[in-house]
Amino acid sequence: MTHALPTPTLDTARLRLRPFADHDTADLVALMTDRAVLRYWDEPPWPDPARADGFLAGCRRMAEDGTGARVAVERREDGAFLGWCSLTGYDDVHRSATITYVLRQDAWGHGYATEAVGAILDWAFATLDLNRVQGEADTRNVASAAVMGKLGFVLEGTLREDCVVDGEVSDSWVLGLLRRDREQARAALD
Repeated sequence: MTHALPTPTLDTARLRLRPFADHDTADLVALMTDRAVLRYWDEPPWPDPARADGFLAGCRRMAEDGTGARVAVERREDGAFLGWCSLTGYDDVHRSATITYVLRQDAWGHGYATEAVGAILDWAFATLDLNRVQGEADTRNVASAAVMGKLGFVLEGTLREDCVVDGEVSDSWVLGLLRRDREQARAALD
């Protein structure tokens, strides 16, 4: 892809997904340095808060080069930063991309992940004419796999010992979502 892909602003019943702004830096650092939140992440918590600058630059770069979109997730009711969601590795030839998301621990268990990821998926399928989205979850992270399952993702396999974080080896599930799977999942949720 050779053209820009403007980062969307998406509103759901309870959330706003929007482009990252400089004022998000402190919240982003708090999220990405939280060991409990990143327990099943594929890299350790950020050792240096300056990583936020690279993260935000990466958001802008993805939008400029058209390879994806990363959005901040905030609660509409009070504007609280809850986390982020991204669609990366967009391939316009194969009409595919990868979904990633991370939310603050106090946002878990309220349906926010399902709502946020569902919104970005709907945007991506409509805007990018995707056929497939892939996601991964540490096999110990049953809650994340359940979120993807609610959205129509299907377990496709296990990557054995694919991550080593702080010396701990873990496996990952690979989940895939086809356009038709998403349409069926949306119909079931409506």
